[in-house]
Amino acid sequence: MQDIPFWLQIVLLIALLALSAFFSISETSMMAINRYKLQSRAQQGLRSAQLTRKLLSKTDTLLSTLLLGNNLLNTAITAIVTSVTIQWYGNEELALGIATALVAFAIIIFAEITPKIIGAAHPEKIALPASFLLLPFIKLFAPAVWLINSFVSRFTQLMGLSNTNNQQHALNLEELRSMVLESGHFLPPKPKSILLNLIELEELTVDDMMTPRSRLEHLNQCQALDHLRHQIATAHHNKLPVIDGDWTDVKGILHIRNALSLLIDNHFDLAHLKKQMSPAYFIPSGTSALLQLNYFQENRERLGLVVNEYGEVKGLITPEDILEQLIGEFTTHAPHAETLGMEEGPNHTQELNIIVDGSVTLRKLNRAFNLNLPLEGPKTLNGLVLERLQDIPEVGTSIKVNNLVIEIVQAADKNVKTARLRRIQTPIKRDATLIA
Repeated sequence: MQDIPFWLQIVLLIALLALSAFFSISETSMMAINRYKLQSRAQQGLRSAQLTRKLLSKTDTLLSTLLLGNNLLNTAITAIVTSVTIQWYGNEELALGIATALVAFAIIIFAEITPKIIGAAHPEKIALPASFLLLPFIKLFAPAVWLINSFVSRFTQLMGLSNTNNQQHALNLEELRSMVLESGHFLPPKPKSILLNLIELEELTVDDMMTPRSRLEHLNQCQALDHLRHQIATAHHNKLPVIDGDWTDVKGILHIRNALSLLIDNHFDLAHLKKQMSPAYFIPSGTSALLQLNYFQENRERLGLVVNEYGEVKGLITPEDILEQLIGEFTTHAPHAETLGMEEGPNHTQELNIIVDGSVTLRKLNRAFNLNLPLEGPKTLNGLVLERLQDIPEVGTSIKVNNLVIEIVQAADKNVKTARLRRIQTPIKRDATLIA
């Protein structure tokens, strides 16, 4: 080193420090880059993204190269500074101590902390172009990296550990949910809501969104023909289940449009009515909602009756019921829809004070009013009240569920018809629409 001019030693020192900073910033940016965004860029044909993916596919080789180069450079920097110090001041301990402190400070600030902060803040901008510069170093250090990795592999085996790369980049549902929630301004509110609902739909069954049997509009062929004519003429739905006496005997599904032609032609009788019916489509209770949506599409069905293990009808579900879980309630509702509002309580808080149908689902109440009603057991408000009371409901009876007071307003046929919900809560939406 004594034969090298002093200015050239300084230039060499700065160059080595810059190269060490390059390895540090490359290491951090490579590890911090978004793998899914990188995959998207690579599929678009971006060569730097494709090369970066290739390097990251062999993480052990990449890290070994970066760490090896970084340590060799830092060692070389220390050796040069020590040589220059001895050349100028001899073996003076004070000078060597000061030189060691200065070189440590320079390495920590300029070759470690600062580059890594920048690399973590801008991983994509740095990792993609850096991949072209790293490839020659990986090839250059390949023999040394192979030797080091072989030693590390044998050492970890002796310790009973495995150095196999089992890292999985696939996300589970909760991680995917967190990613969507943290997307910020990258996703507008409505698409974000749809994605979150789609993730939630994976965990829901047809029981969570079906219309309960007690609320189903249907035809009973045991009734008088005049009554059936009136029902068909005033039906609120396009298709109605047809039963014989009770729900244990479902005869089929009647398309109201076809039945109206019978009324016009005065050919209305049970024989003609049966000819207009199509077979009922039954769905086992507990079927995944997302899976059932596929079944609706494959079987070209628009309505299904949910049955339990004994074949008893529990409710009715349509593809629209499942789709509403994704995009929210449609703008058109049946005539018996209730518009529910909020009452302003003291101190300008929003006091929950609403009357709802007993057959409304707990999940719909939770979503509409940000409640925390339990979903593990009963699916409807009526079921929840009956489970908690364990008795025939009486008007005026109140129960408390998670700081929510449920008061029975109307009861009939051993069921809760309507109930009042009260709870102080803020913030909460002023208006919501529930199908009563």
